[in-house]
Amino acid sequence: MNEKNDLTKGSVWNNLVMFALPYLLSCFMQTFYGMADLFVVGLYNGSETTTAVSIGSQVMHMLTVIIVGFAMGATVRIARCVGAKDERSAARTVGSAVVFFILFAGVLTAALLCMVNNITGVMMTPAEAVVQTRIYLAVCFAGIPFIVAYNVISSIFRGAGDSRRPMYFVAVACVVNIVLDFVFIGSMGLGAAGAALGTVCGQAVSVAFALGMLRKCNLGFRITRKDIRADREVIAQILKVGAPIACQDGLIQIAFIVITVIANSRGLIASAAVGIVEKLIGFMFLVPSAFLSAISAITAQNMGADRADRARESLRYGLMITVCWGVLCALYNQFLPQTLVGLFSKDTAVITAGCAYMRSYAFDTVFAAVHFCFSGYFCGDQKSGISFIHNITAILLVRIPGAYLASVYYPHSLYPMGWAAPLGSLLSALICIGFYMYYRQREQTAKPV
Repeated sequence: MNEKNDLTKGSVWNNLVMFALPYLLSCFMQTFYGMADLFVVGLYNGSETTTAVSIGSQVMHMLTVIIVGFAMGATVRIARCVGAKDERSAARTVGSAVVFFILFAGVLTAALLCMVNNITGVMMTPAEAVVQTRIYLAVCFAGIPFIVAYNVISSIFRGAGDSRRPMYFVAVACVVNIVLDFVFIGSMGLGAAGAALGTVCGQAVSVAFALGMLRKCNLGFRITRKDIRADREVIAQILKVGAPIACQDGLIQIAFIVITVIANSRGLIASAAVGIVEKLIGFMFLVPSAFLSAISAITAQNMGADRADRARESLRYGLMITVCWGVLCALYNQFLPQTLVGLFSKDTAVITAGCAYMRSYAFDTVFAAVHFCFSGYFCGDQKSGISFIHNITAILLVRIPGAYLASVYYPHSLYPMGWAAPLGSLLSALICIGFYMYYRQREQTAKPV
């Protein structure tokens, strides 16, 4: 095994932070170049093209998080094999993951290309933007194999304890995408199609770069051609972890869309305010998201090495860091939300509504930090079903009904509606703590006296 990426040794604190930071930068760059498309389109095109790219980006983000969820199954399986020093099983996992995700990418691409018109309709696309949205989605759907390939290769590196190289892959995609945006949209005037082409080409170059790095670097185990085959047992293990995460993340994105629809029904000012705050909260969530991934990888390797104590230590450190970050975000947004909301709008009414929404919504950064960290721990321990349970429970019992009821009973303020998210996360956190205490008690009871 590559000692440099061995998460079963050394300081747990250092391992956690050094793994999380590159992942955090990767998430930031992905968010940045996603916004770059909208920025460049806005410079050269009208509102119908901007709307098309905005709607298309929302659909692609939902698909991407689902793909990432499935890929997390490969990360956890590889990490457990690496932690157990079982190089053959690690290589077989990589081989099975490659075969499965090639088939998955092919089926998903074909299905989505056949559903372009249906998806455009479901998203309630304005008539003026329908054609551009269809073009944008068709081009992006054709690039699904590159999104899948990038995430699978990244999952292999992260499972082996390396989060730095996936950061380089994102950086390559980011630079290529932004440069091609100006070429395709600005110089060639391709509009939404140009934005989609820039994204797909950036991903393709990134995948080529990633494949070259995968061949040259030392993962700590050797992959042979014999390993590239579909092992049903291994694929089942990957799906056991990845499928619940993919379903949970997909449902979360659907919940966001539903809440956006609720906000849209309240008028243009409320819609704009909610959209701005969602973007800002998304940036604040990059920190707990990074630590979710780090805790998951560290937990998986250490559980594989029979070092549950180190896995629990990574959870404690992750909670400490992310909850402190959440408290800082919540406090800042109680007193100075206008400094953030005002970056995206100069309309006084939108800023006022956005600040009210942000003051209540900002508490989600505290409670979500808790269930993000526990989700990473449960996924690394191959109990990702718990993450699905707490998320779907919070969505169905609190987030969506809470947002709807607040919009009905408090139509003149977004402040009550903003509480739906943090209260949902509080329920998720309590469920996670309950499951954690249950499994700890069961482990202690099972220990020989």
